[in-house]
Amino acid sequence: MRNRRTLRPAHRVQPWHTYAWQVQSLLLGYPDADQPGHLSMARRAAPALPAEVRTPLLRFVGQAEDTGTDALAAAYVATFDHRRRCCPYLTYYAHGDTRRRGLALVRLKQTYARAGWRLTDDELPDHLAVVLEFAATEPATGLRLLTGHRAGLELLRLALRDDDAPWAALLESVSATLPPLAGDERDAVARLAAEGPPGEQVGLDPYAPLPYPPAPSAGGPR
Repeated sequence: MRNRRTLRPAHRVQPWHTYAWQVQSLLLGYPDADQPGHLSMARRAAPALPAEVRTPLLRFVGQAEDTGTDALAAAYVATFDHRRRCCPYLTYYAHGDTRRRGLALVRLKQTYARAGWRLTDDELPDHLAVVLEFAATEPATGLRLLTGHRAGLELLRLALRDDDAPWAALLESVSATLPPLAGDERDAVARLAAEGPPGEQVGLDPYAPLPYPPAPSAGGPR
């Protein structure tokens, strides 16, 4: 009898995905006056989520409530705007500040445009909060985008965990909405951890509109 390789069933969009991604998107934005409402929304949505998504989400909510909006906002800037290893821009992990990253940003904008999305001039399309917000409205395409950046997401989660940042729990919740890491994705995470993103190349313009790190938009991504 021939041995058969066991195939993992395809990861499909579930009804709860849209709730999870919308809440995660809001909580990954800059903590402002709306933050208490976002935390309250997360608590209301949590019972509809699987335990592996719900538990780390509520852990972040509890930490954020204990920290307070002002202190969390200061930590947000220190974490995401001043630490390259905690970059929330997903194409950075695959391409660094290279021409290829600029092309990836263009393709991402085109994907959004086909769905009727238009970003403001101060938003980059690969910020995780933006990608999650898109995924909440276009789940099938959003799942494909998030899965395509699985290695970068995992590296960001590990960096946040190493820094003991509260958003590590939120990234754990995001990762739990996606397929488990496959062998090649684990290899990609290990490579990125060892080598970092690709180095800067000549000829970025006009494809890379902003150097890393981009100036944060007022109020953060929405």
